[in-house]
Amino acid sequence: MSKKKLNSLEDLGGFVFSTNDNFEFEKAEEQALLPPKQQFLEAKFSNKGRGGKTVTVITGFVGSEEDLKNLGKLLKTKCGVGGSVKDNEIIIQGNYRDKIMEILKNEGYNIKRVGG
Repeated sequence: MSKKKLNSLEDLGGFVFSTNDNFEFEKAEEQALLPPKQQFLEAKFSNKGRGGKTVTVITGFVGSEEDLKNLGKLLKTKCGVGGSVKDNEIIIQGNYRDKIMEILKNEGYNIKRVGG
């Protein structure tokens, strides 16, 4: 298994180490939910790292984790398939990119097709 290269401190997942005894960790505020008209999402098809299984990945959502999960649930329900929400991405099982783009456009989101 290859090691993932760290490009910045954010790749450590928010881990903070300090030798200062008086250091207090302040959790970053969640991003405010942008209205759908101001969201620019990307829909891409992928099968890498998933044992050859195809998935549709939606990226670019700006908002809280709860809002992202709600949008993922809406897409899974409308497509009638499974999926998950990880690392600020919505992953839908199967190649439903066109259907998902149609659903998100009807919800008012700006969405663009990425890749083939």
